[in-house]
Amino acid sequence: MDRRHFLQLSSALALTPVLLRQAWADGMGSMPGMDHAAMGHGTASDAALPAADSLGLARGLPLSSLSRLQNHGGAGHLVGQLAAAPVQLPLLPGKPATTFWAYNGQIPGPAIVAWEGDEVRLQFTNQLSQPSTIHWHGMPVPAEQDGNPHDPVLPGQQRTYHFELAAGSAASYWYHPHPHGHTAQQAYMGLAGVFVVKSRHDPLAHLPEQWLVLSDLKLDAQGQIAANSAADQHDGREGQFVLVNGGWQPVIALAEGERQRWRIWNASSARILKLALPAHEVDLVGTDGGLIAVPRRIDTLLLSPGERAEIVITGRFAAGKASALQALPYQRGKAMGKEQGDILTLATIKRSGSKATAELPATLRPIAALGAPAVKRVVNFSENMADPSAMFLINGKKFDMNRVDFSGKVGQVEEWDIVSQAHMDHPFHIHGTQFQVLARTDDGVWQDEAFLAWRDVVNIPAGETVRLRFVQQRPGLRMFHCHILEHEDAGMMATLDVRS
Repeated sequence: MDRRHFLQLSSALALTPVLLRQAWADGMGSMPGMDHAAMGHGTASDAALPAADSLGLARGLPLSSLSRLQNHGGAGHLVGQLAAAPVQLPLLPGKPATTFWAYNGQIPGPAIVAWEGDEVRLQFTNQLSQPSTIHWHGMPVPAEQDGNPHDPVLPGQQRTYHFELAAGSAASYWYHPHPHGHTAQQAYMGLAGVFVVKSRHDPLAHLPEQWLVLSDLKLDAQGQIAANSAADQHDGREGQFVLVNGGWQPVIALAEGERQRWRIWNASSARILKLALPAHEVDLVGTDGGLIAVPRRIDTLLLSPGERAEIVITGRFAAGKASALQALPYQRGKAMGKEQGDILTLATIKRSGSKATAELPATLRPIAALGAPAVKRVVNFSENMADPSAMFLINGKKFDMNRVDFSGKVGQVEEWDIVSQAHMDHPFHIHGTQFQVLARTDDGVWQDEAFLAWRDVVNIPAGETVRLRFVQQRPGLRMFHCHILEHEDAGMMATLDVRS
C-alpha cells in the first residue's frame, strides 16, 4: 500500500503557554477538582461540534517557546515540583474561559531538561478529583518510579519520583499521566510535558534547536473541551485543531541555508501524522531513543501517538513549493470518524534572511544490533466488535490489573512479533526500555528495516506485523499497550514481569 512506502516512525494538549502562564499568575490555578461529566467525559456527537474556522481561535502567531521547570538542585541534581490541577484560560473571544488540567498551570507542562548522569527528584502533587500518576515515557527508570497504573497518586496526595539518568540515555522523552481508565481524559484535558536528556558529547550541539509539541484540541460550541463521542471511544480522539506548542498554525523563522535541529513530539491521543516540509531539505537524525547512526535524507515522516523524532531542516525556500510544516493525508482505518483526506498546515515557515549552512556530521553515534534472542513471543492486537466491554484486546484478553501476562529476565534479549489482527492501525509502546525494529510486513510481505534505531513506539498498520528486539535492564512490572489512549483505557494493555 502506498501509505506504507515512506519512513514509519512512530495525549496531551498544548495551548498558548504564555497566555496560560499569565492566567495562572492571575490566580486562576486554584480551582477544586471537577467531575468527569464537567470535564468532557461523555458521549457528545461530533456532528454538533463547530468547525475550526468558526470558533475564532487565534492563528499565525510566532511559535511559542516551551517554559522550563525550575531546578532547585545543584550541578548533577535535578530537583523540582509538578502539580496537576484545573486551570482556566480565556481562549476564545466572546466565550467563557476554557477549563484545562495542567502541570504547574502550564499547557504544555514545563519542559524538563537534564543531563546524562544527573540524579532526578521530582515531587508530584495531585490536585485533581481522580487518581493520577506521572509516566516518564520512554525513559530508562526503575519500574516503581515509572508511574504505572499500579502506583496511583490519589487526589490530594503527593509522591516523589526518584531516578538517575544513565550514560547513553540522551534523547527526547516526555511525561504524561498513566492511571488506568483515566489516561485519555487526563491527557486530552492538557496533562503532558517534554523531558529532554542531553549529552555532553552531542555531535549536533552547534545547531540551533526548535522544540515542537504536536497535539489535538477539540472544542465545543461554548469553547470548552468537548466530551468524547462514540467515534472517539472507538477510533481514538481527534480534534478540530492540530496545535504546535499550543499555537494554531504558528510561524517559524528560518533563514535561507540555515540548519536547525527540530525535536518533534506527537502528543496527540490518536492522530497519526505524516509530516512533510516540501520546500526544504530534511534529514532524520534521531528517533524516540536518541540519535541514529548517520543522517538520512527523507521526504516524509510518520509519527504515531507518543512517538518522537529529531530532524535537521535546511532552509531552501524553493519557488513554487509551500514553505510549511504539513500533515499529509493518512488513512488509519477509522470505523466511525472521518479520515484525514486533506493536507493540514501545522506551521508556516517564514524566511528570515540568509545564513551560512552549518556542518551536518556524516556520523552521529554507533548503534550495535542486539544479539540472538533468548525468548520469542507473539503479541496480537485485536478488536472484538461483538462485546463493547472488551473491544480492544491483546492476545485475546482485556487488561487486568491483577494479571501478569509475560515473565522475563533482566539482561535477556527478547524478540517480539507485534501483529495487528485489526481493522485499524495500533501504535505499540513498551515501558522501561528502547527496542530495535528488525523487520516489518508490507501487504503481508516481510521487509528488513532500513536502519537501526532505538524506539519505544512503533505503528502497527492494520493486518501487518512488526518484529522487534529489546533488553530490559531493570527488574519490575512493565506495561505494554496500544498508544491510542482510548484503546489503552479500554483494555488494550498487558504486563511483562521482569525478574532478576
